[in-house]
Amino acid sequence: MAKKREQNSASLWSTTGPQSLRQDRTRYFISRGLSVVFFGLIAAGPAGAATSDVPPISTAASPEHHVGKVVFVELVTPDIVQSEHFYGELFGWKFHDFKAGITDYAEASLDGHLVAGLVHKEIPAGQHLQPSWLSFFATKDVDGAETTAVKDGAKVLREPHDVPDRGRQAVFSDPQGAVFAVLASSSGDTPDVLAEPGEWIWSSLITSDPGTDAAFYQTLFDYEVFETPSPDGAEHLTLATENYARASANPLPANKSGMHPHWLNYIRVDDAAATSQKLVALGGRVLVAPHLDRHGGNIAIVADPFGAPFGLMEWPQTETKEVTK
Repeated sequence: MAKKREQNSASLWSTTGPQSLRQDRTRYFISRGLSVVFFGLIAAGPAGAATSDVPPISTAASPEHHVGKVVFVELVTPDIVQSEHFYGELFGWKFHDFKAGITDYAEASLDGHLVAGLVHKEIPAGQHLQPSWLSFFATKDVDGAETTAVKDGAKVLREPHDVPDRGRQAVFSDPQGAVFAVLASSSGDTPDVLAEPGEWIWSSLITSDPGTDAAFYQTLFDYEVFETPSPDGAEHLTLATENYARASANPLPANKSGMHPHWLNYIRVDDAAATSQKLVALGGRVLVAPHLDRHGGNIAIVADPFGAPFGLMEWPQTETKEVTK
């Protein structure tokens, strides 16, 4: 299915600050804290094995490069077969299974477009670890990103390394502990088009200090940072490059002492409530019930059967993420 390129006519954004997409993303929390970080790290390429034969993020070579855009996501899971069943039934994803070194890996696609990677990793006996999705941000220079990130307080969790057919990548935790990856794709970046239902549409940073963390990512990816008006009076920021809103930075809830900074990715759906019901029937959990967001559609925060959290987001076809000036 051909994707609709985003147009200027229905922009939700302005130079004085985004008018929507604040989204009440901060009301759930991940328990077990840093155990999520270290189990999720295995998803980096996969980082726990020799990296070979993983797919490029663009099936056809692209000249496009969009620094700061989340161009790929990868899930580490203790049961790749059950995870395939869950996401396949929920979103219609199709899977291609193969070995990446010694690790079981699955390429997830929708209508012929790569949407995600799944990495199998057993949970050690006696440990209570939670799977998670890892966000890959586009960069042109992974080694330069490492230098900048470390200088500004980040930690290196996986050194820069080359992955055949994919490019060069690395994994860091930002100064407040949120884990993310950077990728210089050898096939170019995915184009700026409006995500179809079943594809990733938004990424949100939940953090203890949105302003400070946004400044870190601004230095790393040259983001423009906009304040998002919010009735709760808290600091909500939007991060943009090339006139497109890429992500947001939002505060940790004051009443959730067990929550740690993290990135959360959203999948576009036609009906968040119906998708949530289907998700529960497939063994998932609803962490934040579907509710109306400021952009006019419903959102929800959910988890797969193994606890990996992600979001569901309705998005009107007439609206874009483009920043108008």
